[in-house]
Amino acid sequence: MPLGLGLLIAAQFFCVVFFLGDLVADYREQAPGSGIPYHLGFETIATLCLLAAILVEIRYLFSLLRRKAHLEQNLKIASAEVYDVILAHFESWKLSPAETDVATFLVKGLEISEIAVTRGCAEGTVKAHLNAIYRKSGTKNRGELLSVLIDSLLGGDPPMIADRIAKAS
Repeated sequence: MPLGLGLLIAAQFFCVVFFLGDLVADYREQAPGSGIPYHLGFETIATLCLLAAILVEIRYLFSLLRRKAHLEQNLKIASAEVYDVILAHFESWKLSPAETDVATFLVKGLEISEIAVTRGCAEGTVKAHLNAIYRKSGTKNRGELLSVLIDSLLGGDPPMIADRIAKAS
């Protein structure tokens, strides 16, 4: 539960307890049969409204927490599905394990130098893998490769970039 909201609800609850104690003390001080003064009636209504607001806030808070948990679960599932689609493309392109590794880092947005450091190899090796990845996927650069992957996520399995360029000409 968010700490700030929990503290606010707790403070409101202590206010309700204080006001209820004050109301009970004020009612006991009233002379028997004198009726209820207007200010005690208003205090009672205000205290009950504050209590009702606390209950609504708690219910709304738990609703938000359930929704957040549901959305996080859906995001986890969607992330796994996206990764599966990307891996399916890598497999259909018959990328080697090293090329799959480099392509994964490429999709994540790493630069060639960062990929080389992460994999513990030379930049030339990464560039060689990238050339093989582009050749096998029918793309020319990172942008086209990402475009193929995004297109497949948005609307099924699109034809290779080279096929689309040939049809457009």
